[in-house]
Amino acid sequence: MPILRYSAASPYARKCRIAAELLGFGASLALVGADTTDPADSLRAQNPLGKVPTLILDSGETIYDSRVICEYFDLLAGGGKLIPAEPAVRVAALTLQSLGDGINDAALLIRYEATRPEPLRSSDWIALQAGKLDRALAALDAAPPAGPVTIGHVAVAAALGYLDLRFEGAWRAKHPALVAWLDAFADEVPAFEATRL
Repeated sequence: MPILRYSAASPYARKCRIAAELLGFGASLALVGADTTDPADSLRAQNPLGKVPTLILDSGETIYDSRVICEYFDLLAGGGKLIPAEPAVRVAALTLQSLGDGINDAALLIRYEATRPEPLRSSDWIALQAGKLDRALAALDAAPPAGPVTIGHVAVAAALGYLDLRFEGAWRAKHPALVAWLDAFADEVPAFEATRL
């Protein structure tokens, strides 16, 4: 049984877990927690970057990061399921995935910076990352993801879930169309709620 090394709070791991469920692999995936800050955690031997998610196959081979893991799942399911085969639709889905992952990147950088001792924190750095979040959320609110669920939809949903978890859903007040989209996504994709921390 393949093993997904993960952290329940990781939006990238959540994206993989949702993708696995949508593609029918959820029940055949063992979830094993990882502590990325612990030098003794075997994760560092499984993935030299020491990051989650990391997928360990029955052969012992490892696959990382979330984009590659999700593509692997899609290929196992026959291809073209969450990552469309038709070029224009595929590029749109992958671009949307990049936007969702970029929201996660910026949110994580803000969170890490906020945990540094006060004298070491950079308000300019936080503002730079917050600007990325603001622009990404505004773009998504103006044009929420549409059409059949792709990896882009999953990435955006996981990112919004992370903002709810770590930033108390502050994004919701300014982005009602995106809130409505996420509610509809949660209704359509039970794995979204099932993977909530």
